Amino acid sequence: MSLVLNEDAQLIRDQAMEFFREKSPVLALRKLRDSNDPDGFSRPLWQEMADLGWTSFLVSEANGGAGFGMVGLGQVLEAAGRTLAASPLISTALIGASALDLAATPAQKSAHLSGLLAGSVLTALATDEGAHHAPDTVATTARADGGGYVLDGTKSFVLDGHVADLLIVSARTDAGITLFLVPRTAAGVTVKRRIMVDSRNAAIVTLAGVRVGADAVLGKPGEGAALLGRILDRACAGLAAEMLGSSAEVFERTVQYLKDRKQFGVVIGTFQALKHRAAEMFAEIEITRSAVLAALVALDAGAADASQLASLAKAKANATFRRTSAEGIQMHGGIGMTDEHEVGFFLKRCRVAEASFGSTGYHRDRYARMMNY
Repeated sequence: MSLVLNEDAQLIRDQAMEFFREKSPVLALRKLRDSNDPDGFSRPLWQEMADLGWTSFLVSEANGGAGFGMVGLGQVLEAAGRTLAASPLISTALIGASALDLAATPAQKSAHLSGLLAGSVLTALATDEGAHHAPDTVATTARADGGGYVLDGTKSFVLDGHVADLLIVSARTDAGITLFLVPRTAAGVTVKRRIMVDSRNAAIVTLAGVRVGADAVLGKPGEGAALLGRILDRACAGLAAEMLGSSAEVFERTVQYLKDRKQFGVVIGTFQALKHRAAEMFAEIEITRSAVLAALVALDAGAADASQLASLAKAKANATFRRTSAEGIQMHGGIGMTDEHEVGFFLKRCRVAEASFGSTGYHRDRYARMMNY
């Protein structure tokens, strides 16, 4: 397995880095937060991302996409992590595109995929129902009725749920866990926005007697757990790539501060204890980079160990981002604790990102079980 970016991936990386630096710095997130923006992201900026083709990376060429795969989208997500860019990249370009490309019928693709590629259709994955990630624990029901289904249940922490046009809902049928495509505006769907500590969007989605046709089933009835697993593997690897970018950004900002800050006339970066801590941060980031790229490559190749590597990447990215964001605050001292300084934004993003799609403990346990430990 090659852990070196090819020329195309490097070009995507460079383009994305420049895009987010110029058009969505951390200051943009601050403005969205302070203005209490109803969407929580910039729709014009999202349209620019779609125009660049980023929504098409996980869609095969046969379905009208670019087919650049997870490695390509991973470079975009890493760049987004550098500036904490708030956008539907994960909920739509990663999760929604994966779900539709992997399992949608021709009719479903015709109805939703073209809009997703164009940037006009947003999606959200509604799977978790409690305080922690547990995709196999599904209490939401889908009762067969008149050739269709009636859905009842509540989903928590639905990423971008309040702006999604299309919800991807896991529910339990007589055949087992099944995924459904449910319009957010369908009768019986209630969505309550929740602004997280990182100023990102999540939602509580309640389904009360929501009627959908048999054509709303994504994939096959009873086979939703396996499909959901494939989608979540991609979500974990993609989010790990974003967290890698954030970790690297915190590290570089902290090192620069160590070079600039003086105490008693001495640059604090010359203190041996701080050198050691910075060196350890660097080593952890590079290990994480290898784990993330290995997962992205394996997912693109359909490798047998792709799920293990996705959990490994997420667990490692969780731990590394937690360490770098905490060290960033510590080494910046008092100023790092203030809202005026941007380093604190990374700590807040870390707390939400590491809980999304599974905590460190969740993925260590999943990895161990898959490896028969």
